[in-house]
Amino acid sequence: MGFDQEWAALREQATARQQSDTRLNQLPGDPSGPTGPGPADFGSSPAMKKAAANEIANVIKGDTKTATEKADEASESAIKGFDGWQTAAGLKKVQETWDKQVKTLMGRLSHEEASLRGTSGYFTGNDLGINSMFGTLPKSKLDGIDQGR
Repeated sequence: MGFDQEWAALREQATARQQSDTRLNQLPGDPSGPTGPGPADFGSSPAMKKAAANEIANVIKGDTKTATEKADEASESAIKGFDGWQTAAGLKKVQETWDKQVKTLMGRLSHEEASLRGTSGYFTGNDLGINSMFGTLPKSKLDGIDQGR
């Protein structure tokens, strides 16, 4: 059997193993999810959001920066070691791509941190905005009735 035939057979087997059915008639089997035992909620509190934002700011971003600096040092050393070879140019291109990806990651981490910190304020502002919309509705005759409270 030639390579092309073997490759086609392997692709066919892989395709046969993939499940392409869409099933909308059941929930996931994970009992720990919102449909499982226990109350369904947002899964976090303002304190947990603050702790997660602090973890991003104080640990993850710092560790990412440290790892990036170490990788850059190692790459620079390798580039110098292969000076004059095409390998040096390839390593330089890889380093540039890595730096772009790290910049994107750091931006994403900053965005996630800001989102976690702003979520509480967002919900409060949303609630106040909805409350103010109801405040502009005309009064009903039922508004003055004591409802047994």
